Amino acid sequence: MSSASGPTPTGVLVMAHGTPPDPGDIERFYTAIRRGSPPTHQLLAELVGRYEAIGGISPLTERTRAQVDGLAAALQVQTRSDDGRDYLVRYGAKFVTPTIEEGMAELVGSGVSRVVALVLTPHQSSRGSGEYLRRARQASEEAPTPVELIPVPSWHRAPGLAELLADRLQTALHPLTGEGRGPTAVFFTAHSVPLRALAEGDPYGDQVAESASDIAGLLGLDATPGVTWSVAWQSAGRTPDPWIGPDLLTEIRRAAAEGFRQVVVCPVGFVSDHLEVLYDLDIEALEVARSLEMSLTRTSSLNDDPRFLDILAGVVRRSVVQAGPGGAPAVSGSAPPA
Repeated sequence: MSSASGPTPTGVLVMAHGTPPDPGDIERFYTAIRRGSPPTHQLLAELVGRYEAIGGISPLTERTRAQVDGLAAALQVQTRSDDGRDYLVRYGAKFVTPTIEEGMAELVGSGVSRVVALVLTPHQSSRGSGEYLRRARQASEEAPTPVELIPVPSWHRAPGLAELLADRLQTALHPLTGEGRGPTAVFFTAHSVPLRALAEGDPYGDQVAESASDIAGLLGLDATPGVTWSVAWQSAGRTPDPWIGPDLLTEIRRAAAEGFRQVVVCPVGFVSDHLEVLYDLDIEALEVARSLEMSLTRTSSLNDDPRFLDILAGVVRRSVVQAGPGGAPAVSGSAPPA
């Protein structure tokens, strides 16, 4: 924070999905996700079972809090060599407290006049980041003292991000490649969305493909003997509408039928350990692979890696500069890595 005589700090509202704080809140949480429609007994029992399989509850809240605190620290360090701009960082969740609206209210109450709205998902989606940003926009406009909002639609091509993920993928691949090793299928994954969202012009699918291509290009996967790579989708919702594919589990079975014995998953759409990683990949996908006599490895999650938090701090600072004095929306991404 700046002193009372210093410049007004820029607010940063970091937004994420959120997770139930304890097992007793799972039903209420699931109802909120289903937009107020309570889950059936079968669906609830299945979700409770998934949480139990990863230890009873997701570590997402703890991981997100560490990311928020780490981002605040990274911004403070970067500011020392910048233009003296101060940042006040707060957290708002989509489905639990503190909510997006509560996080915005805290920033407004602290006297900020501009707020950078940053969603902890790299890719732009009307049903993902778009919903967070719409709520942030409404909260900023309805505040007792309205503030300028600087939304960050996506940051999948933020400088350094592809390189960081490529390093993690290289670490996962290293023991699996080389002379005498079997063929390896690499899948870059993200959360599936209803197919109709893409039909309406949503850039989400293209951006996930860009992330995969950027990382594969940095590692030269196209020229690596015995390695193939592609995009697959995971964690589709239980709705009647078709969701974007191909589904990861289907792709693992296809790879096995084609003679691959090793699978490496790089979940480019996720930035921390949570249910979709710890269960959908580490348990469900792994069980499918083992049933086909395949090995499955995934890249480690970004969580609160200082290198990742420096990248996020750069996203925030560039967004403010690009917005200029009028609070125009930030651009959605930068050029692909060289």
